[in-house]
Amino acid sequence: MLKNIRLFAGFFIIFLGINNSFAAAVNEIDVKQEPVKLLGAKEIVLTFQNELLNVMKKGQQLGFQGRYKQLEAAIIKSHDLTKIARIVVGREWKKLSDEQKVKLTGVFSQLSISAYAHNFKEYSGESFEYLSEDKTARGGVIIHTVFVLPDDKDVKFDYMLKKKGDNWRIINIIANGVSDLALKRSEYTSVLKREGFDELIAKINEKIDNYAKH
Repeated sequence: MLKNIRLFAGFFIIFLGINNSFAAAVNEIDVKQEPVKLLGAKEIVLTFQNELLNVMKKGQQLGFQGRYKQLEAAIIKSHDLTKIARIVVGREWKKLSDEQKVKLTGVFSQLSISAYAHNFKEYSGESFEYLSEDKTARGGVIIHTVFVLPDDKDVKFDYMLKKKGDNWRIINIIANGVSDLALKRSEYTSVLKREGFDELIAKINEKIDNYAKH
C-alpha cells in the first residue's frame, strides 16, 4: 500500500470535465426552486479527499471494479480531465479531429480513475490535512494539503484549480513537487508525434488493463 502511494506521488497525477454543483432542492410547500449551492475550491478538494479515504476503507471489499465505480463519480465532480487531456497533448490537440478528441478524453478519463482505484485500494490509518490556499496570477487557486502516512514519510499534495463556468475544477495535482501533468505532457506528445494517435490510445488502454489486473 505505502509503496503504491509513494509511486503515485512520484509519477501520477490526474485529471475529467465535471459539473460540481449540487442539484437545486424543490420546496414542497411553495414549489419554489432554491439557489444552486456552489462549492469553493477548498471544499472541492476536501470533499474529493474524503471520498478517497472512504473508498480506501472499503477497498478490499469493493475490489478494483467497485473502487472504480465509486471513484468515478467523485472524479467527475472534482476534476476537469477534458482540459487536462487537452493540456497533456499540447499543440497536437489542434491537429486532432473532433472524434479523436472525444476518444482521447474518454480513455484518459478511464486511465485517471483506474490509477486512483489501483493506488488507493486499502486503508491503514492514512489521513489528509489541509494546510493553506494561494491564488495564482491567472485567477486560479492552489490548495496545499498533506497526505499523512502512519510510520512513513508524509506526501505533500498541491491541487491546482481553475474555474469552469461557475465551478472550480482540479486541473493538476503536484505530489512532493512532481507534476504529473508535466510528465504526461512529455510522454503523450512524444508518442503522438512519433507513433501516431492510434498508438497513443493503445498505450493508454494497456495501462488501464494493467491497473485492473493488479
